[in-house]
Amino acid sequence: MSNLKEIIAAKVFFLSTIASAVMILAIFGFMIVLAIPIFRAGNFTAIWTGPWAPHEGLYGIWPMISGTLWIALLATALCLPLSLGTSFVITSLGGLHLRKVLGTLVRFMTGIPTVIYGFVGVFLLVPLVREGIGGAGMCVLTTGMMLAVLISPTMILFFTDSLLAVDSSYVQAAKALGANRIQRLLYVRVPGAKGGMVAGIILALGRALGDTLIALMLAGNAIQVPHAVLEPARTLTAHIALVKAADFDSLEFRSIFACGIVLYLFAATSTVAVRRMLRKKEVSF
Repeated sequence: MSNLKEIIAAKVFFLSTIASAVMILAIFGFMIVLAIPIFRAGNFTAIWTGPWAPHEGLYGIWPMISGTLWIALLATALCLPLSLGTSFVITSLGGLHLRKVLGTLVRFMTGIPTVIYGFVGVFLLVPLVREGIGGAGMCVLTTGMMLAVLISPTMILFFTDSLLAVDSSYVQAAKALGANRIQRLLYVRVPGAKGGMVAGIILALGRALGDTLIALMLAGNAIQVPHAVLEPARTLTAHIALVKAADFDSLEFRSIFACGIVLYLFAATSTVAVRRMLRKKEVSF
């Protein structure tokens, strides 16, 4: 009887996996089908690398791709040292009380609605950047800073779990040899957790690439290729949210599906990279 239950459970899980894969591929196919008119109407390469000027018949989404990469990469770069420091304190350097407080605070941050971060950015960060650095305030820098705060819990939790997953016998052996807390962290925990930490960076980058509300509220939504962090920009997700078309068949409306394809490929690439990193980590252990 137990064997029969195991066989049924295995088949149910297998069918669920197949159904998930089919739905994911169907969504991708759906976006491709709906984007076909814009591919037929213009140069295929120009759609990905050209400017956005609908009044001139140009529907290139490169300004949005560029804005997305600028903001997501800046947010990840700003978030990395903050997340490393916090995870180091939680796992090795802080006292027991401090570790509990920081761990609770990080988990609490994961439940804060994104719109709250957006309002804090609009009413606090934008004026600070405008008055302290210059520019309009709604720019790549402001968006990257607030997005770094948004994705930091993801990166911190991933770093913390990876550092704590290192075999404690290695840590104790280093301690027996006279290594202090910092040496045990840098020479034992970090090398052992490297694969998981890189996966955390990639996962946080993927979340930054797919965020909508922060970019929509803080980036300025100017359709241009930014050349400095104080310039406004528009992301792919914000473009999808902002494009309005009365005609479903208009090329302007169809451009949002080209944006969706790019975001889909970004997400797929980050997911595959994380899977490979975690697989390498499991093999190394």
